[in-house]
Amino acid sequence: MARALFERLLETITVLLMISLASVVVVAVIYRWSGEALSWYDEVASVQLAWLTYFGASLAALKRAHIGVPSAIAAMPPGLRMPLVIVAESIIIGFFLMLAWYGYVVLVILEGDALISLPWVGTQFTQSVIPIGAILFVIAELLNLPQIWREATGQAEYQRHE
Repeated sequence: MARALFERLLETITVLLMISLASVVVVAVIYRWSGEALSWYDEVASVQLAWLTYFGASLAALKRAHIGVPSAIAAMPPGLRMPLVIVAESIIIGFFLMLAWYGYVVLVILEGDALISLPWVGTQFTQSVIPIGAILFVIAELLNLPQIWREATGQAEYQRHE
């Protein structure tokens, strides 16, 4: 249930970000064709793309659609699967927890900064996607752990993404 709700939340946010980015690009193209240029377009589109990337990556992690080699673990003797899964998941979760921490540190450093073309939009807001996205990725990995555990112990067949 929690996994399904989290997946629906990530899907909704990702779709809204895609629609928003596409809308900004279309509006900017229309303005350029008419001989005018939007001063804020490049900055806003870049920020939207970063947000879309982080939320999309979290959704991909939840769906276990990232590049991986599940067949390599499945080919290992059962006694090696669990240690390898524990090491791999520890590295992944540790990396994203570190990214969340240093993303927060960056937010503290950026206090008071703003976008150049939209000075009322704080850089802290735009860059907050780094720790937010990292924590979302960790949540996705933790929600996948039961399935990964079952697969590594041989209680379920490894999912293959070809």
